[in-house]
Amino acid sequence: MPIGEKLSRRAFAGLAAAAVALPAAALAAPARGARPGRRALIKPPRLRHGDLVGLVAPGGHTSDAGIEKAVRNIEALGFRVRPGANLRAMNGNYAGSVQQRVDDLHAMFADPGVRAIWCIRGGSGCISLLGALDYKLIRANPTILLGYSDITALHLAIQRHAGIVTFHGPHAGSTRSVYSSMHMLAVLGDPRAGHTIAMSPENSLRALTEPHYALRTVREGMANGPLMGGNVSMVSALAGTPYAIDYRGALLFLEEVNEPPYKMDRHLTQLDMAQGFSKAAAVIFGICENCGPADAEPSLTLDQTLDIHLAPLAIPAVAGYSFGHIRNQFTLPLGVRASLDTRRQTLTLLEGAVSA
Repeated sequence: MPIGEKLSRRAFAGLAAAAVALPAAALAAPARGARPGRRALIKPPRLRHGDLVGLVAPGGHTSDAGIEKAVRNIEALGFRVRPGANLRAMNGNYAGSVQQRVDDLHAMFADPGVRAIWCIRGGSGCISLLGALDYKLIRANPTILLGYSDITALHLAIQRHAGIVTFHGPHAGSTRSVYSSMHMLAVLGDPRAGHTIAMSPENSLRALTEPHYALRTVREGMANGPLMGGNVSMVSALAGTPYAIDYRGALLFLEEVNEPPYKMDRHLTQLDMAQGFSKAAAVIFGICENCGPADAEPSLTLDQTLDIHLAPLAIPAVAGYSFGHIRNQFTLPLGVRASLDTRRQTLTLLEGAVSA
């Protein structure tokens, strides 16, 4: 089905219900190493055909052409669009001042008609919003928040201080595919447990000529736990702050773009020292675009760099999974329990990510 077409209600329901199959024994499996003191998460209401989606730019600024593309993308999936009041604002390379970007987020969370808040892009600047967000307002109005890259800062802060499930997935301005749309709608639109995410066949084909797209198992095994993570440099930047990630007992997922191996090693060393990768239930790397060494400099490869941190672990560890700064990416709900199976190369949600 061309993603540029408007989806019918039947097609929407078909995509949202796709790939839901898991043995009952797996669904009953307990989470490994639950984090002490973790408050019960609130799940936002499910997304339905025809719902209103708020379009915001909490990080980098965007263009009129980018906004038009995002609106087309949202409407093609069967939703209505409400642009943020400050969507076209600019302040240097940011999408307006901190206050303007915070105001748009607060307005969308406070509006009972808005059923999802979709970030148009990442960029930079989300970290500056964290101290100004009203987490009580956000917790009182749980709404789907979707985005990745710099949006990681919002995901981790809201997870920690508002306690609602948010979603690491495509931006509204991304060039989408049937694969990414199918998995996104299944996660956002179906509250049932058991959605199994298989890796993208298109990414597997790309691996024939672009090795960093290849699936790689460093440590085999199965593990259960809440999904936690995001962009490596942003997760690393928040270490030691009131918004730092807590990945103890979690399926820690990480992705990056445009960072050479020596910088990746620095980020990962900081994260490991801050909490300890061995305390996670598993470590899952996505596809890291343009993270290889510069041709003119001696360097470890990205795989060698990852192995320094992953190979000594006694927990499952994989790389090349279908998320990151790529076209064919799946959506990950932060805080929701999932199961990783390295032999099947799948992730399965052990609970619904949204409420009915």
